[in-house]
Amino acid sequence: MTIRANWNYPNAVRFGAGRIKELAEACKVAGIKRPLFVTDPGLVNLPMTHAAIQVLRDAHLVTAVFSDVKGNPVESNVYAGIDVLRANKCDGVVCFGGGSALDVGKVIAFMAGQTRPMWDFEDIGDWYTRADPAGIVPNVCVSTTAGTGSEVGRAGVITHEATHTKKVIFHPLMMPKVTILDPELTVGLPPKITAWTGFDALAHCLEAYCAPGFHPMAEGIAVEGIRLVKEYLPTAYAKGSDIEARGAMLTAASMGATAFQKGLGGIHALSHPVGAIYDTHHGLTNAVFMPYVLDANRAAIEERIARLSAWLGLERSFDAFKTFVLDLRTALEIPATLAGLGVDSSRFDEMAEKAVVDPTAGGNPVPITKEWAKAVYEAALKG
Repeated sequence: MTIRANWNYPNAVRFGAGRIKELAEACKVAGIKRPLFVTDPGLVNLPMTHAAIQVLRDAHLVTAVFSDVKGNPVESNVYAGIDVLRANKCDGVVCFGGGSALDVGKVIAFMAGQTRPMWDFEDIGDWYTRADPAGIVPNVCVSTTAGTGSEVGRAGVITHEATHTKKVIFHPLMMPKVTILDPELTVGLPPKITAWTGFDALAHCLEAYCAPGFHPMAEGIAVEGIRLVKEYLPTAYAKGSDIEARGAMLTAASMGATAFQKGLGGIHALSHPVGAIYDTHHGLTNAVFMPYVLDANRAAIEERIARLSAWLGLERSFDAFKTFVLDLRTALEIPATLAGLGVDSSRFDEMAEKAVVDPTAGGNPVPITKEWAKAVYEAALKG
């Protein structure tokens, strides 16, 4: 996985160590001359971020920087970024970081010239058609974590602050014009962030694979993404400087986000309310819920998971795959229960109600009801 490669699926992707040096060229391909560089507070002062910004400025691209982005982004982050974009007359956005920065950057680019409120474009029915395409500026994405896969997606997840509800903003033109996957940018990730984001990639692939409906291409991509996580996440966690493992995990993350056009499910539907209310890391929350949702969906997915298990070189059984998940959680020091996230039962009713209407709920292999959601919350707290 030390190779350099370009591919076009679902967008133009430049993969390989050192590809960040092509950032200015990527902006030119996208038609961006005055980029707004969107990142997060933890990255903005790092040498690799300064180096990326310098690549733009050395190419005479007038660059403004915005980094007021929360780990679980909120609407005020987006509007603050729009203000910076307009004040600096930016004509595009470079999204640099993990899922939070990428989601905010993409939504800023989408909202740059819109006159309607952001929530008018929530991913419900054809609401995206309300947007004025002329008010959308292009974006280029650079992923510095291997989890969300937002660098190959057409949406951003933003928390509605008044209701503590995560919502999806969607438009086809939010797809990045160019994505750069440079594993050297992920070498400095702490082991725990490597683990949490890696489980996010696994959750995307797993839920896409299990979602009902017929989409064999998405399923194939999901299965290979799961294999990459199985083979390379332990190495990336234990030996962060391993470029091959880092590259494989970046690829798996992008594959997960490509595959989940088929659907997500209960892991995400249950995690989103927890993240919105308790501000927990999304990938970590997914990791905690994964085995509990597998159990809750077992009747609908047992044979499918058995096939997956065999393909991964495990015993051909549901239990073998579940054991793999549990062992991986333990090896990567993921809490076994919600208590490890500081979550108690006091808001289970509220969270169960939110889970039922979460946009990912419809992709679960069994219907998500309030009773189903609450039962899984209780199981995940009890262990």
